Amino acid sequence: MKLLLYSHFFAPSIGGVETVVMSLARGLSARSNSGSRGEFDLTLVTQTPRGSFDDSSLPFPVVRQPNFNSLRKLVRSADVIHVAGAAIFPILFGLLLQKPVVVEHHGFQTICPTGQLFQEPENIPCPGHFMAERYTHCLACAPTPKPLASYRLWLLTFFRRFLCQHVRVNITPTNWLAGMLQLPRAETVLHGLQISPPLVRLPASRPVPVLVFLGRIVTAKGLPLLLEAARLLRQRNRPIELLVVGDGPERAALEKLAEEWKLATQVRFLGSLPDSQIADLLATADLLVVPSLGGEVFGMVIAENMLRGIPILASDLGAFVEVLGDSGRTFKTGDSADLVRQIVQLLDDPAASRRLGVAAHQRVRDFFALGRMIEGHAQIYRRLAPDRTA
Repeated sequence: MKLLLYSHFFAPSIGGVETVVMSLARGLSARSNSGSRGEFDLTLVTQTPRGSFDDSSLPFPVVRQPNFNSLRKLVRSADVIHVAGAAIFPILFGLLLQKPVVVEHHGFQTICPTGQLFQEPENIPCPGHFMAERYTHCLACAPTPKPLASYRLWLLTFFRRFLCQHVRVNITPTNWLAGMLQLPRAETVLHGLQISPPLVRLPASRPVPVLVFLGRIVTAKGLPLLLEAARLLRQRNRPIELLVVGDGPERAALEKLAEEWKLATQVRFLGSLPDSQIADLLATADLLVVPSLGGEVFGMVIAENMLRGIPILASDLGAFVEVLGDSGRTFKTGDSADLVRQIVQLLDDPAASRRLGVAAHQRVRDFFALGRMIEGHAQIYRRLAPDRTA
């Protein structure tokens, strides 16, 4: 079966979409090489420049930045088209050429002009203005209003939604997202991780509890809320150390805010770190806090650290609630007082925190294994591929 996997973003770009697409492409290629039922002759197409990345190291060909004519020919030659994200042109070409098209949704582009379901400049979760036809809110949703750009994004949302209503399958990584998108022929395939042997969690030996934030430093990730929680904990004479791992456009402003709030001794901004250093840091952390305000369709940082056996406290966004199940704690999104209350409860009950870590690790093994994700996609492709004579 000739499978075209289109992802606008791909290595060397770094992000959740890139991680999932790389894992899926490698997994499908490995199945083909091992001669499993239903071989996949996979070609990956992306708009990301190669840079210094070595495409020859991958077990599948990569076509970068094709023009319209080249993309049309690639679509025509494929048996099944998989589009990671609601990218207009590969979907459109696939439908016009009457190919089976699968769209995997990694964002909210069919129900939100910005794709984030996050309301700016108020910086609060969006209640779903586009689907409720409150379009004036959508057109005003930007840190700095740009009427023409906002109007263009708004129109494109209608077009993306129209296209996705006509594809053969809409894949979502959570049932919650499927309910939000309200698209026909939706199927949930959970994201998957490579399952490692059970990890041994070292007991924390530091006198001050260590909380970790891990992610890009942008508004939607909610780091200001966590700084506010650190300030409230200090006012209650509850000492903590907050380690901020990651970088982003708002780092400098938040470092300044931490200084203004006299949190410099409690909060350390570590920047981007190698995976090995992150693993060492998290091995003895007391709690991972994920305070996102919006833009989340799964929560890969949550699943990855569930696998590490780390107690996790996350905002009660629908995707996070579904991924965590009963193996983590949530707080009301955007509510610093509730965040503080949950932090105190977890730090005051280390036995309960350890139980959550063990349950989180097992939940990933039960539901988010990489092999399960790959097989879920493979079954869809096999079902859609045109019959071929031997």
